[in-house]
Amino acid sequence: MLELLVCAFFTLLPDYLYRRYRQGKRFGRELTLYSVWFELRWGLVTCVMLTVGLITVIFYNHPSTTSATVFFRTVPIVPEVNGRVAQIHVGFSQAVAKGAPIFTLDSSTQEAAVEAARRKIAEADAALVVAKADILADEGKILEAKSALQQAMDELQTKNELKRRNDAIVATREIERLENIVAGREAAVLSATAAKDAAQAKIVSLLPAERASAAAALAQAEVELQKTVVRAGFAGRVEQFTLRIGDIVNPFMRPAGIIIPEEAGRGRLQAGFSQIEAQVIKVGMAAEVTCISKPWEVIPMVVTGVQDFIAAGQLRSGEQLIDAQQVVRPGTILTFLEPLYQGGLDGVTPGSSCIANAYSSNHDVIVAKDTGTLRRIALHAVDAVGLVHALLLRIQALVLPIQTLVFSGH
Repeated sequence: MLELLVCAFFTLLPDYLYRRYRQGKRFGRELTLYSVWFELRWGLVTCVMLTVGLITVIFYNHPSTTSATVFFRTVPIVPEVNGRVAQIHVGFSQAVAKGAPIFTLDSSTQEAAVEAARRKIAEADAALVVAKADILADEGKILEAKSALQQAMDELQTKNELKRRNDAIVATREIERLENIVAGREAAVLSATAAKDAAQAKIVSLLPAERASAAAALAQAEVELQKTVVRAGFAGRVEQFTLRIGDIVNPFMRPAGIIIPEEAGRGRLQAGFSQIEAQVIKVGMAAEVTCISKPWEVIPMVVTGVQDFIAAGQLRSGEQLIDAQQVVRPGTILTFLEPLYQGGLDGVTPGSSCIANAYSSNHDVIVAKDTGTLRRIALHAVDAVGLVHALLLRIQALVLPIQTLVFSGH
């Protein structure tokens, strides 16, 4: 409507003034409802063409959308393990700090695993003490075996000396018996030494490895025990928390509620512009928004990101072929807007619906040396008509609360 009034001011009004004061034609006489088209045809046609052109220039170079929302993420509250709820630490809706407990699962199985792992460590420590005692016993056996071996060797040496002096004094069978005793006692020394080495090896490698495995099992059991206490991973607010003591929760099928991060929806706004604006919207463009939750206020913004794909065209592998006709509604260009000044979105409720305008700027092209005069004038005109869109946004911001409260019945 505003564009039509502006165009009529430059086209239809001069045509009417010419007919009225130059040709002397007046309404009710020469200018009637039946003769308006013929008399004012040049102004009417020019007004319509100029209005269509102006609207096209404004909406293409300075895109607008009502699909702007302050999106925020929600995180489902789920445990890492299955279990039955034993304790509840928060209410249906409550603010929580980072690391605060939300609910606790029954931990009897995990506590038993922790106690069993501790007993394994105690068993390994006891086995280490026993192995050290075994070394002392083996050392005594080695001394005993060496003493017996020395005694047998001395007796064999004595018998051999007597036999050397007088062959008839010592029987050959006695010498063989003593040699067998010496060999057996040498084997006993070797056996006792091997037993000591085995005990030493247990102390040095086997028992420490067993204790380390038990300690790792204890650490794993303690981690599993800690998983029974579900805590907030970040500061935020718990909502729709309907879990009660005795309920069974499953990380794959049943979340306990949701938690909204403290900073969610506080720093940026997402707007979906028409696909035809894909070549116009660029990072760094100035923008303005007005939101229902913060009426009668226009917030200056800047475009910080443009999604380079359209969500409506996504597909997932399945058992059926995709038909292009299934995409009934064309998707939009998702654009990320951030406030130009710090705290610009303060007071805007996360999830609020907004109206957004983006304004293109051709200043760099205009001041370029290789830009022609006609193109500079045209680009100046394109940038100037952005004022019309800015005015429209302010009219929308003024009318939006009245439209919402009065005419929509909300």
